[in-house]
Amino acid sequence: MSSVPSKMSNVPSKISAHVLDTALGKPAANLSIRLDVLEPNGLFRSVSEQRTNADGRVAELLTSEPLAARVYRVVFALEAYLLATQQQVFYPSVEVVFRAQEGEQHFHIPLLLSPYGYTTYRGS
Repeated sequence: MSSVPSKMSNVPSKISAHVLDTALGKPAANLSIRLDVLEPNGLFRSVSEQRTNADGRVAELLTSEPLAARVYRVVFALEAYLLATQQQVFYPSVEVVFRAQEGEQHFHIPLLLSPYGYTTYRGS
């Protein structure tokens, strides 16, 4: 079995994210989210970085290359957002690492956050 990631043929790339601030009871707008991909050398390479819209969403994080069967990391930069909303910073960032399998087409990574906790899951 090859360790080189394979490309998924004819599959639209789609990795999206949504951040809800449970402490304030609203979407986390203008929060920076970075998408990284794990390279065969074991290091992550940054693919894109975007900010959430007014609804706390980024519709497409994977903009520069096709979705592949490999490991991805979504990094939510919480510190600047929490400071801007006058909240305590216990978690300056959250990293969600997940594996895309061959044939999968869409990954939605939601984050529910508060100053002292967070929850994530595979959304739809």
